[in-house]
Amino acid sequence: IGISTFSVGFLPNYATIGVAAPIILIVLRLCQGLALGGEYGGGPPHLGRHPPPPACAPPGWNTSVSFFYTHQVVKKGQARAAFAWGRGIRHKPVTAPSAAEAARGVAGSMDDPRWRAGYALLEAHGLSFDLQAPWWNLDQATQLARDFPRTLLILNHSGLPADRGAEGLAGWRRALERLADAPNTAIKISGLGQRGLPWTEHANVPLIRDAIAIFGTSRCMFASNFPVDSLVADYETILRGFLAAIAGHSDTERRQLLHDNAVRFYRL
Repeated sequence: IGISTFSVGFLPNYATIGVAAPIILIVLRLCQGLALGGEYGGGPPHLGRHPPPPACAPPGWNTSVSFFYTHQVVKKGQARAAFAWGRGIRHKPVTAPSAAEAARGVAGSMDDPRWRAGYALLEAHGLSFDLQAPWWNLDQATQLARDFPRTLLILNHSGLPADRGAEGLAGWRRALERLADAPNTAIKISGLGQRGLPWTEHANVPLIRDAIAIFGTSRCMFASNFPVDSLVADYETILRGFLAAIAGHSDTERRQLLHDNAVRFYRL
């Protein structure tokens, strides 16, 4: 798994080697998955019971592998809470493939009673929730945040604004505005890469600024989505775009977006 992960970090992007980039990435991810299957059983319990000092704990620990459904969330959620590194649960509930197909009450979605029963356990264990879902399913997330007001819900990958048409972006903004009405929500601005297109400031800075305007500087944080977004840009390009988007903000606000909010959200 170490060799596969190391190789992903040095994988050239699409602009450099073309279609070979996603093919190689898929192969490396498969190797990671096969290796993880053998290591996961003993690794996390050992690390959880023998953690390093808090200052050394990786911030990404809150995104540990877990399946947020029925009895599994009980066992895994309680186990994470017992680990010194545990901060939250990240999950991708069942969502629709497009806005036109979005529906409520689907099994495995945020409306599913069994799924919500698992979500209800987070508060008791002091865990936050990182959600990956497209904007057309955020009505469910909004209801979830209102029903569980003492659980922090962090929307990942900017709500996935893949449809960059006028109608798609308008729907994305409306969905974010409704979610932001719940004070126990925040947004992780990341995952703005578009399939087959390079990551550019022209395409993404307006979306970054929209997200900040909707949630406010105290409820946003940046994330690189690396190595996945290495398919569309290098790390420097993405960071430079973030910095360009917030150039007009105060020093305090920039520090919030780049550091302080993440520390606060994940209790680091």
